[in-house]
Amino acid sequence: MRAFDATDLAILRALQQDARQSMAELAEKVALSQSPCWRRVKQLEEAGVIVGYSAQLHRDKLGFGVTGFVHLQMASHAQELTSAFEREVVALPQVLACHNLSGHYDYMLELIAPDLQSFSDLVRSKIRALPGVKEISTSFSLKQIKQTQELPLK
Repeated sequence: MRAFDATDLAILRALQQDARQSMAELAEKVALSQSPCWRRVKQLEEAGVIVGYSAQLHRDKLGFGVTGFVHLQMASHAQELTSAFEREVVALPQVLACHNLSGHYDYMLELIAPDLQSFSDLVRSKIRALPGVKEISTSFSLKQIKQTQELPLK
């Protein structure tokens, strides 16, 4: 991992807060002229530190009223089975996140659906059918307290 100086970190913090700002605005915030600021941003992109820019959308306002978490235990940890499972999970658009866990469960999925019936249908028809799934436990979000993609840069 490369070392980041104070200017790199300032650029990253500013872009996390508002990726739509102009290069002139960003340069002013980090006390650089536009050309050096642009070069720094390009270097951070080329190094894979900045992996993209996207809009943050409000789930409820787009009709996704249910957020659920599915904990999965696999029947086997064989590489080909877990690889097939992971490939199929990545292809499901309702899966916002998938984590491979330590402990009793092997994976945790974060799913969204318009309503409970749709969530139930998704779990029954797609999630249970994923390769190698042995056990499923689900829970629902009653209230979202915090949601961020912002990393705590010093």
